[in-house]
Amino acid sequence: MRLLVTRPQPQADAWAQRLAAAGFEAAAIPLLHTEACGDLASPTAAALLAAAHGVVFVSPAAATHFFEQGAGLPWPAHRWAAAPGPGTADRLQALGVPAACIVQPAADAAQFDSESLWQQLQPRVAAGHRVLIVRGDGGRDWLADTLRASGAVVDFLQAYRRAAPRLSPQERVQLQAALAAPAAHLWLFSSGEAIGHLETLAPGADWRAGLALATHPRIEARARALGLGRVFAARPSFDAVVAAARKIAETP
Repeated sequence: MRLLVTRPQPQADAWAQRLAAAGFEAAAIPLLHTEACGDLASPTAAALLAAAHGVVFVSPAAATHFFEQGAGLPWPAHRWAAAPGPGTADRLQALGVPAACIVQPAADAAQFDSESLWQQLQPRVAAGHRVLIVRGDGGRDWLADTLRASGAVVDFLQAYRRAAPRLSPQERVQLQAALAAPAAHLWLFSSGEAIGHLETLAPGADWRAGLALATHPRIEARARALGLGRVFAARPSFDAVVAAARKIAETP
């Protein structure tokens, strides 16, 4: 069984390499493309960052595009940096944010999402605190609304935009192979939007023999709506995905 990693680049290649090291046959088919946008080195952006008690980075892409545009470093010890999951937390640390400043959901959280992150953020946020959310073009507003309800002042910076996938020739070959032999491939989905792009890339495909592993109930529901015949769930950590994939591979 070949595992198909659908995360944006460079995450897709990094996950495929880690999965290969864990003994799987894996390939990257990035079903999301992200690109930097906005002027994060502008005086306005700098002022928002300087005033923030803490910054929420909604994804690894948010962290990557924020710091690649020259914002944020060196990171001050008094400012927390929040990540909804370990992938974003690892990326923040790799980009130069001290581990002691990073806030993320508990390691044993049922899901890595805004709700789990809030459990860790709540003790750190007081009325009047300014929180900056670094994100793409849109997204869920649950955390922003919850922060405002607690009395915080919320500002946004758009660090990137999401776009349709731009598959390389090799990635298109992988896609065609998956469509030709759906039962021999396991799609790894960490985004409902990626599933929508897959539907666009393969209009009219018969997904009934397809397999998918989703890392959140909303993504699982979206995969079922596509028509995939067998959809499984796992927590969005690498170890959980590996354990689930091994179990699926062993299931007749």
